[in-house]
Amino acid sequence: MPLLHYLDQGQGRPLVILHGLFGTLDNWQTLARRWATEAELRVVSVDLRNHGRSFQSPEHSYALMAQDVLALFDHLQLGPDTTLMGHSMGGKVAMRLALDHPERLARLIVLDIAPRFSDMAHQTDILAGLHAVDLAHISSRQEADAAMAQHIPQVGVRQFLLKNLYRREDNSFAWRINLKTLAASMAAVGEETSAAQPFLKPALFVRGGKSNYITAEDKLYGIPALFPNSQVETVVDAGHWLHAEKPEEVFQLVRAFVQQ
Repeated sequence: MPLLHYLDQGQGRPLVILHGLFGTLDNWQTLARRWATEAELRVVSVDLRNHGRSFQSPEHSYALMAQDVLALFDHLQLGPDTTLMGHSMGGKVAMRLALDHPERLARLIVLDIAPRFSDMAHQTDILAGLHAVDLAHISSRQEADAAMAQHIPQVGVRQFLLKNLYRREDNSFAWRINLKTLAASMAAVGEETSAAQPFLKPALFVRGGKSNYITAEDKLYGIPALFPNSQVETVVDAGHWLHAEKPEEVFQLVRAFVQQ
C-alpha cells in the first residue's frame, strides 16, 4: 500500500492527528501549528485513505485505516511515547489502533465519538448534496455551493465539504475525497468498535456539550469497558466540530493531557 499523505512539524513528544469523515489534515492546521510551537510537540497531521491528498482505494474499513496509520508510524519511526488523537471517524481509527497495538502508544485522545455503533442516516443529506454537484458542468465554487444547498441547509457544513473541491490543471473541478467508495462504505464507517482486551493506558474522550455523539450511557458503560483508564471531558457550547468551534478549549485540554 502507498504511504498516507502527512505533515510533520515541531519537535518533542509525538502527537498524531486523524481527521473525521470528509475531512483533511488541513482542518487541523491552526491547532497543529500551536501544539508544535506553544506545546513543543512533534505534530504529525494525517490524511486518511480516500481523503485529502492520500491514496484512493475501493476498500474503506477501520482495520485497513489502522494498518495505514501503523505503516506511517513505522515510516516516521514513532516510538511508544506517541499520543494518537482522532476526531469522529478518525477517533474510531485511533481506537482500533490503540486496541490492536497498545504497545505503540503512550496515550489516546478521542474527540466526539464513542465506540458504539453509529447510525449513519444523518449522512444521507450530505451524500445527496455532494452527489448534486455536477463536476463536469460547474464553473465556480458558488455553483457547487448552490447545488449542495438544496440538500444541506447549514452553511458551515457546506463550507467544510467544499474544502474537498479543487481545480485540476485543465481548470475542471474534482473532489479530493473518493466519493464513490465513501458513499458505499457508510455502514463500515458506523460500525461498532470492539476488542477482546481493553486498552489500559490513559485515554481522554472529549465531547461537545451540544453534540449527541457521546451519550451519558457511553460515558458510564461503553467507553470504560474498552478504555478503563479513561476520562471524559465536555467542551461546553460546542457541537460535533468542537475543534473548529472552541479551538482554545481543545488546545488546552490536549496540551494538558499530553504533558501529564
